[in-house]
Amino acid sequence: MLRTVRHIRPRQALAQALHSVRGVGAPANLADPVRELRVEGVSVPFLSAPAHARYDGRLHVELLNRGVDFAPEIDWDYAGEGPLWSYQLHQLDYLRSASLTPGARGDLLLDWIERHRAGIGWDPHPLSLRTLCWTKLLLTPGALSLGPAERAVVYHSMARQIETLSRNLEIRLQANHLLSNLISVVWGGILFTGRRADVWLGRQKMLLRELREQILADGAHIERSPMYHSLLLENLLDLLNLTRAAPGRAAAPLVAEIEQCSARMLGALRLWLHPDDEIALFADSALGVAQPARELERYAAGLGVTAREPARAGVLERAGYVRLGSEPFCLIASVAGPMPSYQPGHAHCDALSFELSCGDERIVVDTGLCEYVPGPQRDRARSTRAHATLEVAGAEQAEIWAAHRIGGRPVVQLEEVTPGERLQASCVGWSTRDTLHRRVFQLRGGVLEITDTLKGRSRPVRLTLPLAVGLKPRLAGAGEARLALSSGRELRITLPSEVRWRIERAPYYPEFGRRLERACLVGEAEAFRSGCWRFAIEA
Repeated sequence: MLRTVRHIRPRQALAQALHSVRGVGAPANLADPVRELRVEGVSVPFLSAPAHARYDGRLHVELLNRGVDFAPEIDWDYAGEGPLWSYQLHQLDYLRSASLTPGARGDLLLDWIERHRAGIGWDPHPLSLRTLCWTKLLLTPGALSLGPAERAVVYHSMARQIETLSRNLEIRLQANHLLSNLISVVWGGILFTGRRADVWLGRQKMLLRELREQILADGAHIERSPMYHSLLLENLLDLLNLTRAAPGRAAAPLVAEIEQCSARMLGALRLWLHPDDEIALFADSALGVAQPARELERYAAGLGVTAREPARAGVLERAGYVRLGSEPFCLIASVAGPMPSYQPGHAHCDALSFELSCGDERIVVDTGLCEYVPGPQRDRARSTRAHATLEVAGAEQAEIWAAHRIGGRPVVQLEEVTPGERLQASCVGWSTRDTLHRRVFQLRGGVLEITDTLKGRSRPVRLTLPLAVGLKPRLAGAGEARLALSSGRELRITLPSEVRWRIERAPYYPEFGRRLERACLVGEAEAFRSGCWRFAIEA
């Protein structure tokens, strides 16, 4: 606990102390009803609902690959699938599913207002995301069937929600939660007319400050998660879309910052994409939650935003990611420690790990993300051996605990980079300070070489190479593995010598709530100084 809290900020600590005493504030009451929207529509259609959020109109809700049948009505207090599922239930994004009629959407929205007057749906995070969802329904022609009196009820409820959110910003959590809070409060200030809307718009300066801190100079979000990066990018593009529908309402510096951040974020997102156009699964990332990159690019283009590439091609220097590419390989490496220091809740023990594709086929893949419930699956996904890296003396790189906490931190450095060809980085684990792991990646001439070296005290090691589902490695002698690829080619992997190799089965979580089995190459040695991997396609 002490190694965890020493990193948090004073204001964050105070907010956490206050929250532990009073919890989330009660839903706000507004004496003056909010009657009008300032905005009637947007010029660029919003993107569709996320792929994982589905509702059949007959009380079956499927979120994060877990379905629940309700009867005789949706239980808004249902908590059987954990807090994250409940948050998604209250976000109501599944109402934007094309299968629902405008009347069904309106009925369920009004049902939430009538029957969920307090509870988890009034927590700041679902408040933030629901504000955007309901606005998208209101501003999309034909999406909702509501009479004038019903619209008045919806407007007033939204105003109460935004006011509640403005009083309960997640300063204690910081990072993506606080950024989402501020986007939604400022959103309300642009969307509505009246005195309260002017107060909400007063959060612009705080939002501007958070954007400048959380969106790094290289374009990556500070939490280093490709999934959360993509989610926040869509939120920013949505906010830009709304500002265009209400010219002059938002301050010019804020609009300019949103445009610039969106452009840089698009550029950073490209670095995390495999040839299959899906993200790498580092740092609490899963498929099917955020919009595909191609949809975000299309949406941005409609708003006149084009990607701004990082200063050095293929290098996110602040976030600590490097991409190397030379036919037939594409490699994405993680070369930074937990970030940000005051809130590394989505960080894993993935320093010096990598994902690898050969052509359009993924070969080496991160373990991904299954759930946020504390327990064996969450611990496994965050552990060092769940990633394509080296474990020293059976110890984790970082002191992971609970579902989102990190105490002791590793020291990770990106030491050298030749864009597209070579990178060198090092890691010293939090509890093995007298041993430094250095890894060099070299990709040229269609051959990938990875060299691992330990400096300082020699210790037992475990090397892990987690493979994509469906690949069936076979060991060819003590120092070689072969993989038959779907393309018909064969990948030959020369393994570090003086290491005992075996093939294990291990879990893979490509999506929330989905567990698959895949093969891992695992090597162990009682004493290890250096070794080299070599990946090449057989002629």
